[in-house]
Amino acid sequence: MVEGATQLMDLKIVGAGLGRTGTHSLMVALEKLLGAPCYHMAKVFERNDAEKWLRIGRGETGLMDEVLADCASAVDWPTAAYWEVLADANPDAFILLSTRADGEAWFKSASDTIFNFIPSEPTDDVWGTMVQELIVKKFGGGDLLDKPRSIAAYDAHNAYVREHADPKRLIDWKASDGWEPICDALGVPVPDEPFPLTNTTEEFLGRAASAD
Repeated sequence: MVEGATQLMDLKIVGAGLGRTGTHSLMVALEKLLGAPCYHMAKVFERNDAEKWLRIGRGETGLMDEVLADCASAVDWPTAAYWEVLADANPDAFILLSTRADGEAWFKSASDTIFNFIPSEPTDDVWGTMVQELIVKKFGGGDLLDKPRSIAAYDAHNAYVREHADPKRLIDWKASDGWEPICDALGVPVPDEPFPLTNTTEEFLGRAASAD
């Protein structure tokens, strides 16, 4: 249990991968495999959790137990920023590091999509402040659209996870790996269907355009 918590989370998968590494597809896949919600940035919007994550980022880490109480897994930001905390709180969980082919591929996907919607300066709204404090400042410490800086931060993050995660718990995964590594780790059958492919760049931009 995270210090100060009142509810105990029970995660089977702790995601350490950054956004735009197949995390939305993982959310869909893990919810199918585990039969329970998978926390993802999408859930921050659905559940109106931005203020809680802002408080978590400012030190109220016990709130993570409340936020994740009904979840069996967590991937993507903002939980990826706390993968070590969550792995310690759930010692039987696997640590899933999702990556892309290389930093160049990741940066292109991220800069074409999510980086365009992350405020470059602090804002007055809770979501913008949360993103600034939990993502921008923690990740690379500067302008996300600074390509060399962001790629270096991406590579450093992945290297850190590989170095510090218990190798017996680590699932080092790319979307092309599909179901098998995850199902093998969890000891569950491989579904008789293709691995989900969701939230592509085209889908992301299509939703953004329709929301304007």
